[in-house]
Amino acid sequence: MSPTSGGAVKVQRAEVDPEFERQLVWALEAANLPTILAVLVHLTGNREYLEGEFQLGPMRGSGDHDDGGLPEATQEKLRRAASEVILGHLGGTLPAVADPSPEDVVQILSMVLGDKVPVDAAGLLAEELGTLSRAPTPLPKDHRDEAPHTLIVGTGFSGLAAAIRLGEAGLPFTIIDKNDGIGGTWHENVYPGCGVDTPVHLYSFAFAQRSDWPKYFAGRTEVRDYLVGIADRYEVNKRVRYGIELTSAAWDESTQKWNVTLTRSGGTTEQGAYDVIVSAVGQFNRPKTPSIPGLDTFPGPVLHTGAWDDSVDLADKRVAVIGTGASAMQLVPAVRSIAKEITVYQRSPQWILPNPNTNKDVSPQKQFLMEHVPWYLGWYRLRLAWNFGDRMHPMLRIDPEWKHMDRSVNAINERHRVFLTNYIQSQLADRPDLVDRCIPAYPPYGKRPLLDHGWFDAIKSDNIHLVTEGVVSVDGSTVVSASGQEQEVDLIVLATGFDAINMLGPMEVTGRSGASLRDIWGADDARAYLGMTVPDFPNFFMLFGPNTNAGHGGSLVMTVEMQVRYLIEILTRMAQNGVTGVEVRPESFEQFNEDLDNALAGSVWSHPGMTTYYRNSKGRIVTNLPWTNTDYWHRTRHVNADDFFEVSAATDTRSGAPRRGGRREPAVMSENVATLSTFLGRLAKRETMRQALELVDDDFVAQEPASLPYGGTYRGPAGLLDMLRAVNAVVRLDVKDVRLNEVGEFVMARVEVDIVARESGEAFPTRVVELYTVANGLIKKLDIFYHDTAAIHQLIGAGSSGGQLL
Repeated sequence: MSPTSGGAVKVQRAEVDPEFERQLVWALEAANLPTILAVLVHLTGNREYLEGEFQLGPMRGSGDHDDGGLPEATQEKLRRAASEVILGHLGGTLPAVADPSPEDVVQILSMVLGDKVPVDAAGLLAEELGTLSRAPTPLPKDHRDEAPHTLIVGTGFSGLAAAIRLGEAGLPFTIIDKNDGIGGTWHENVYPGCGVDTPVHLYSFAFAQRSDWPKYFAGRTEVRDYLVGIADRYEVNKRVRYGIELTSAAWDESTQKWNVTLTRSGGTTEQGAYDVIVSAVGQFNRPKTPSIPGLDTFPGPVLHTGAWDDSVDLADKRVAVIGTGASAMQLVPAVRSIAKEITVYQRSPQWILPNPNTNKDVSPQKQFLMEHVPWYLGWYRLRLAWNFGDRMHPMLRIDPEWKHMDRSVNAINERHRVFLTNYIQSQLADRPDLVDRCIPAYPPYGKRPLLDHGWFDAIKSDNIHLVTEGVVSVDGSTVVSASGQEQEVDLIVLATGFDAINMLGPMEVTGRSGASLRDIWGADDARAYLGMTVPDFPNFFMLFGPNTNAGHGGSLVMTVEMQVRYLIEILTRMAQNGVTGVEVRPESFEQFNEDLDNALAGSVWSHPGMTTYYRNSKGRIVTNLPWTNTDYWHRTRHVNADDFFEVSAATDTRSGAPRRGGRREPAVMSENVATLSTFLGRLAKRETMRQALELVDDDFVAQEPASLPYGGTYRGPAGLLDMLRAVNAVVRLDVKDVRLNEVGEFVMARVEVDIVARESGEAFPTRVVELYTVANGLIKKLDIFYHDTAAIHQLIGAGSSGGQLL
């Protein structure tokens, strides 16, 4: 079968309802022609459609490129060809062809985008399209009695994905949510203007797409209703225990279970035990409230966009909006005609992206095509997945040869800077006084890029005042900014986002060794293997955890679906092999995080020109994934059993020996080890407290001279933790040079550091630490050589408490 010169395929006419045919012709008048072209190739298997007169023109701008750059006459030929093929397919007269292979999907997508899509993206894109299944294989019934019981925490996208897929796999679960309804952040966030900044056809499950979205960028209510509908369809809603929050969990090695405390909304608690915990609370679940002197005594309402109170009326109010992130960009345009006066406090301007679909309704014609034309919605969605996803990734990578690093990070990034600058200037052409105040000095995408929901029109309004500095205090009803400007207001809105880097918030999760996640991470340095699991915390998994936010673009829903598939493979393996405990190996965790940090160092988010919630107090990027969505798909496609310890009734692979009542094999650690030096070695690998704690068991004893500020006897992991805290009180460490072997291990490694007394600021003599390791990664012997021991002890003794080391 080949296209005729008129662009149509000779297809036997099908018996189709004339009214449907009329509606199809009507709908095709508004069709996205690149999507229609992909559908034609999909339904016929004929790639000749992609060549000749139907070859699409270059895509310009950020819109959908509906006309494909084709002349009007050619557009009409393509619509006629589509009508014939679609009617033939639906009427059963078009010869059936196999769905395109993943490699074919890449080739078709490349042609309809006018962009070369890499072949290594084939598997991910075929799954997103639906020609390759991501659904789990059901667990055989004879293994279901041995399947681990999972506690899922949260009912947002992540929690629902986990519950649906576990149910399909035949794996038992309990699901809880602290709220009284489905939706997670989309249940909680109700501020005016709240909605998605990702095209909503992409911001939805690949396995449960919706054809009748009313807008291209849906509002909060539509997204919440979508999630509620999904929960109803898969009967997850019947299983949710609402008003229940996980407040603590502690691993019991003897039972191989998590002992949990669940707190009800009324304050009462209950205890339980689960084989597996899946945290689906994500990164955006706890509003971040700034510390502003006097804020707590402000006499009027103080609202956070993440905890909005609908009962508060903004009409005729003088409103202060603190912050200009995503929520402010949506809120201010939504309430500018309601409030009497709005003062916006902006510490730094934002790069704001135009998109012609931002506030646009999806036409009934396109909704018809998405509902009735096979694969139309899938291919439309796939174009979004690439255009708003991995296509953007090169723009965010630092080119070390780039000569304008102050304003951009590579040539593509620079082109975007020029484009976005021109857009801002065009939007403020009639308000030149605002232009310089609204153009950022940092590279595009250094912070989360924001969509223009009418922001520039709003700030040009007579009743809106833009103050380009932060708030330093609140004095009664007066808001005071950094330069001393004072503004009387009736109501304060905190558009200050979420405490994203304080992951798992108020949960107290205690691992196998007795250390908690908070001990290991601190307040803001969460790390996990694949963003999902941490050594010493068996059977504990996170969805949308550390470093899994696709900051270059895409959809968190895509990421979560990959993670859930990986999780189910682990749970299925546990059920089939009688495994009671699965724990990521420290060396796998460490190698992943070393690769992660190296990749992050080359990203725009490491640029010093801006502050961002992506980074913690030490400058480490905690939230974002440095790789493409495709890279993450390959990393999570299958579980590598070598990355994990497994514990079963017979064998504990942490030691390779039979289990003895669940007790760990003793760690190799001598007495009188200078624990400060042990920590230096771990610090040099940019790792955390966990590595030091792993080196010791309960029998470990460290003794330090009483003459030292941290002198005394310390026993076990808790004692080591106490010692390191004591050391932290008197010295700070500056790592100057690190030498590791080719696989990154401390085999005869030499770490040169400077130690500085906190109070005096005086440097110790440089010292060298030599560490000897054994095959299992534990330090067998550690010798310390000081150039001048007496001088070091003297300076340590003169130190005083200071900032954080641990």
